[in-house]
Amino acid sequence: MLLHVPEVLSAAALARCRSIIEAADWTDGKVTAGTQSSQVKNNHQLPQEGEAAQQARAIVLEALGRNALFFTGALPKKIFPPLFNRYQGDSNFFGNHIDNSVRTWPATGAHVRTDLSCTLFLAEPDEYDGGELVIEDTFGTQSVKLAAGDLILYPSSSVHQVTPVTRGARLACFFWLESMVRDDAQRRLLFDLDMTILGMREQDGDTDTSIRLTGTYHNLMRMWAQT
Repeated sequence: MLLHVPEVLSAAALARCRSIIEAADWTDGKVTAGTQSSQVKNNHQLPQEGEAAQQARAIVLEALGRNALFFTGALPKKIFPPLFNRYQGDSNFFGNHIDNSVRTWPATGAHVRTDLSCTLFLAEPDEYDGGELVIEDTFGTQSVKLAAGDLILYPSSSVHQVTPVTRGARLACFFWLESMVRDDAQRRLLFDLDMTILGMREQDGDTDTSIRLTGTYHNLMRMWAQT
């Protein structure tokens, strides 16, 4: 499932996040690349344990915790601490790759199975040329370039790339998560069911039908969730 989550960051949160990362020192993005992806990765990244990354990360995690659409689509069990990258100048692309199946946070040794990948855009589309996130999966090939503050959620098993940035700077936050529901098809079914229930309740209030469907949703979660 490919899910666009709009306005994850408010204008104020986005401004705080950008002021932090734009004043920071960046390093080679290959530091978090796997064996294959390191051959095609050419960007900059904030040091994972640096002060700037920690401050910006806190802003992002607070916003994610308040976003109902993100929770419904991802059903997060574990979130790998968000990271930040920049594509600009000669460090301007990330070729086709698939994300590692398990990510390990160096400071703690904690493991996260990567069911879903997330990119939170921090620069407006008109601030840079190129830099599209191109994702290939069962939903076809999608080219994604969202407004600053918006997030795209997609299966980590997808082949994807960031096309070369030819003008300006592409700033983004990226991370992976382990979902309570591992199977993508099951997560999609739960998402569609939850959105249907929400629409019914907004239109008609709580009815016997919406209550029964809510029960079905939670019974499916009991069957499929791994907590």
